[in-house]
Amino acid sequence: MHKNKQTWSVKTLVFLALLVAIQLVLSRVLVIDLGVYRITLGTVATVLAGLWMGPVAGGVEGAVADIIGCFMKGYGVNPLITLSAVAWGVIPGLAGKLMAEKNRKVKTVVMCVAIAVSGVVGTLGLTTAGLVMIGANFYAIMPGRLVQFAIMTPIYCVLTSLLYFSPLTGMVVGNIRPAKLEKKTV
Repeated sequence: MHKNKQTWSVKTLVFLALLVAIQLVLSRVLVIDLGVYRITLGTVATVLAGLWMGPVAGGVEGAVADIIGCFMKGYGVNPLITLSAVAWGVIPGLAGKLMAEKNRKVKTVVMCVAIAVSGVVGTLGLTTAGLVMIGANFYAIMPGRLVQFAIMTPIYCVLTSLLYFSPLTGMVVGNIRPAKLEKKTV
């Protein structure tokens, strides 16, 4: 019996590790922490992991970054909040499959819809449920979370689009290779 086994290349693992590191810096160090509200751009790294490397890689990146981040900040892992981080990588990863062979406008719309859906499922749904599970009052935090969603979603869309349509995408997915340094001869 032959089992199909998906393996990731060293290049994929390196880019995933780099995106985890970027996500950690953006979400745990360069963050405005207001208790149950956090203003961070780290989510963009998870979204890009999903778009560039697929839903499984995006989900793994989100989970690993969340778990390491919890230990960095000294608090326990909340499974619902970790699942939210996974959703931020999986949903755009699934949308990335729809974007193949489409023009830039369609890709941008699909990407932004995926980000909005990720925000509803992740931020408004799973993360809010995780915060309520540890004692936050749903009615007290939901209005602020809706404002956070309304402000951050367009910012995530713009940043993700700028990075996705940059030469960086070609380097990650293999269409463009970085320049090689060659020794000059005189």
